[in-house]
Amino acid sequence: MRTELFAGLTTFITMAYIIFVNPMIMASAGMDQGAAFVATCVGAALSCLLMGFYANWPVGLAPGMGLNAFFTYTVVGEMGYSWEVALGAVFLSGVLFMVISFTGLRQWLLDSIPRSLRFAMGAGVGLFLGLIGLKLAGIVVPNEATLVAMGSMLELPAALAGLCFLMIGVLSHFRLFGAILISILAVTFIGWAAGIVEYGGLVSMPPSLAPTLLAMDVAGAFDVAMISVILAFLFVNMFDTAGTLMGVAHRAKLEKPDGGIENLPQAVKADSTASVLGAFFGCPPVTSYVESCAGVEAGGRTGLTAIVVGLLFLAAMFFAPLAGMIPGYATAGALIYVAMLMSTGLAHIDWEDYTDTIPAIVTAVMMPLTFSIANGIALGFVCYVVLKFFTGQFDRISPALYVLFALFVAKFVFL
Repeated sequence: MRTELFAGLTTFITMAYIIFVNPMIMASAGMDQGAAFVATCVGAALSCLLMGFYANWPVGLAPGMGLNAFFTYTVVGEMGYSWEVALGAVFLSGVLFMVISFTGLRQWLLDSIPRSLRFAMGAGVGLFLGLIGLKLAGIVVPNEATLVAMGSMLELPAALAGLCFLMIGVLSHFRLFGAILISILAVTFIGWAAGIVEYGGLVSMPPSLAPTLLAMDVAGAFDVAMISVILAFLFVNMFDTAGTLMGVAHRAKLEKPDGGIENLPQAVKADSTASVLGAFFGCPPVTSYVESCAGVEAGGRTGLTAIVVGLLFLAAMFFAPLAGMIPGYATAGALIYVAMLMSTGLAHIDWEDYTDTIPAIVTAVMMPLTFSIANGIALGFVCYVVLKFFTGQFDRISPALYVLFALFVAKFVFL
């Protein structure tokens, strides 16, 4: 039991940065930052407890990085929807995820999507997240002639964001768990010492959850233009979850002699239910965190590890003043680092077959360039079907791909 408790603490420390980063991103969408902080803690806590008690897996869950940025900067910022409607889209994508997971459609859909596009989606989300981090830090700035340009690294926020990013990289190299959290807090302390961060205390009663509780506008999400948004939430969440759960299962030695994985159906159901659960409180899609592997390396093998993570997220609600002190440049450094890790998925693409390579690159590159995960996915799928069809590789196009192709073409033609 001591090992499981320590594993839970390890997992929590490695993913605790989300309680600082997510509320700041959600506040940019117009949500109350205090309520978003509590929603992050509560949504993550209940999801972890569900995973621990129901699936008995040592996996921590929390609002997904990348998906929260898509929520704020694309759905609300670019498309102009209210955050309540965006939460409605999160809820609907979660319901679809649950239907797919509980009926067995999940494996069929996963098998239908080309391997190259799966990795490209993860990498593209990483590039999108990186651009947002660079923009928040002031390292990348607008330019009328070239669209974007390099900001001044002599500005203290930009310099501290760069320092945070490099500090995380160095600490991660030495496998110091909690590297992201330690770096965020260290840079915040430097900002306080330099007089650009105001001390607001460490502990208090949690802010009210009322501004975001049950605030989702599901009816408003029933809009044709929201189809691509709901699919983007669904696909990114589904493939990210699949990769994370497979990775954790391998490290935790949950494989059975017959090749199956112990309690995998329960873990999948718990994860998909978490997305719906989080939307009730005001969270973007809640997903399994790859940082759970840190807890597994520390010896976590059962759901007790996830339960400990959940309880620690509940305890974190009382540190709202600390979360409110974290400056944007500190979270920007963390965003840039997470983006680099997510982009490594490009290494798994088949670079020899151009009909695989081109759609994958289009998917990954167009996410940051159009500032939209949904557009990147849509353009990548359209390119894939067209290239495979006109090169005679009909066996590589599944029925699901034809349906998605028609939906995405209709999106570009009529919307």
